[in-house]
Amino acid sequence: MKFGIDRLLEEPSLRAPLKGKRVALVAHPASVTRDLTHSLDALMALGDVRISSAFGPQHGMRGDKQDNMVESADFDDPVHGIPVFSLYGETRKPTGQMLSTFDVVLVDLQDLGCRIYTFVTTLRYMLEAAAQKGKAVWVLDRPNPAGRPVEGLRLRGGWESFVGAGALPMRHGLTLGELGLWFIDTLKLDVDYRVVEMEGWQPEAAPGHGWPLGERAWINPSPNAANLWMARAYAGTVMLEGTTLSEGRGTTRPLELFGAPDIEARRVLAEMRALAPEWLDGCRLRECWFEPTFHKHKGRLCNGVQIHTEDASYGHAAFRPWRLQALAFKAIRRLYPDYPLWRDFAYEYEHGKLAIDVINGSPLLREWVDDASATPADLDALTLPDEQAWDAERGAYLRY
Repeated sequence: MKFGIDRLLEEPSLRAPLKGKRVALVAHPASVTRDLTHSLDALMALGDVRISSAFGPQHGMRGDKQDNMVESADFDDPVHGIPVFSLYGETRKPTGQMLSTFDVVLVDLQDLGCRIYTFVTTLRYMLEAAAQKGKAVWVLDRPNPAGRPVEGLRLRGGWESFVGAGALPMRHGLTLGELGLWFIDTLKLDVDYRVVEMEGWQPEAAPGHGWPLGERAWINPSPNAANLWMARAYAGTVMLEGTTLSEGRGTTRPLELFGAPDIEARRVLAEMRALAPEWLDGCRLRECWFEPTFHKHKGRLCNGVQIHTEDASYGHAAFRPWRLQALAFKAIRRLYPDYPLWRDFAYEYEHGKLAIDVINGSPLLREWVDDASATPADLDALTLPDEQAWDAERGAYLRY
């Protein structure tokens, strides 16, 4: 199969509208071609495209920032001599000075298929800025490695943030190019937009179910997005960022596991299975021990659970990572009623709100966990209508 960048490089007719234009690129470390050349280098080598500037999202153009909420600075590219602007620094929205450096911007970002992944918000901000200044936006489309399944509560009005660009469910099932179409429609933007579509993407095909496993190399789109298995679990495990539990940062399998020094994972697993065994389908769960080398619980032995989706037992349609992680929170709350589960800190530029609520786009998930009388059926009653409505709504934007 071919990604958008591969088609742009191989098909001169696709590039023809760029002739005589100043072109910018939004990219990160996973912005590579089939032969693993970075997109910036590949475009610079073409000769018929004038790259005038570049932009780096969260974690930087080259992926230099390991942790969340660590800003990147602007710099001049040492090889190509063009300015590289940070969209995760003093500003997260393109400024007029940044926009003055190009006529057309190419967005070549590998997404993970989850609302909270900030590249989604970066796309929205670029579309809005381009609409205001008469700039064109092209998305060089890439696969959604989590595939087409939809899961989770939709973000509620008033809860928009840098990790919540709109009323999406946690797992949205769209590519970045398709999301751009949705943003333009829902925000009523007047912008010159096009998607350089992939060729041969089969989101339902096994074994990748969204990612062309065995055909294309996995490059971390952010430092802790280490593999496809992380991408599958991420719509659930990302919620751990709003808790005192470790999400495995400081280990070699971040966001595939969770734990803490003061929980008994076997008891948690048993409680999860007693509460809603059907929410654990499609994967295998294993008790594990780990000691983070940095981040939460650094240097302390944690007992926890690893989510395995990498073997033949994986069921793509059955796997529901958001419910699985919610169930883990519920089990911990039932076993340890006074456990300080929710982490209170300024999360992604949001103050005065609990991080878990910012992540979920409302307090609804947290309130369900903390309500001793609330059952899994109650969470389904809240969530299923959101999922069904989104599944119907997104149909107009599917390109594959």
